[in-house]
Amino acid sequence: MNIRPLRPDERDRVVAAGLGLARLPRDDGSFYLVAWQDDEPLGHAHLALDDPPELQDVQVLPAHRRRGVASALTRAAEGEVLARGGALLTVTVSIDNASSQTLYRKLGYRDAGVPPRRVQGTVQIRSGLLEVDDTLLTWQKELG
Repeated sequence: MNIRPLRPDERDRVVAAGLGLARLPRDDGSFYLVAWQDDEPLGHAHLALDDPPELQDVQVLPAHRRRGVASALTRAAEGEVLARGGALLTVTVSIDNASSQTLYRKLGYRDAGVPPRRVQGTVQIRSGLLEVDDTLLTWQKELG
């Protein structure tokens, strides 16, 4: 498996494989990391270069789940943050997403001390409107 930042010429191939790129385009330096097996995209993660940086939109194709792809993408994002001089990475996870919570705990993420945040309404993403009704937990990991 190879993980690298998404190149503009790879966008159509990633979307055609079934991986939405909901957070494109952004002009703030944020970017997607994509996990590849040969020429096949397996999954992606968006790294928002906020203060602190935030891991977002982690998605792995169903056929490749439970094979370490999400863990590898998360570790790659941590490396990108460290390479930019950062020392902390945050992630928000649905209160109902037990499998993601288990993964992030295993990778060393802990509650950031931010109260759970209820998100409701219509959100505009790249592919169109999305109805949201969720409660999000904010977790973080000190890097290095």
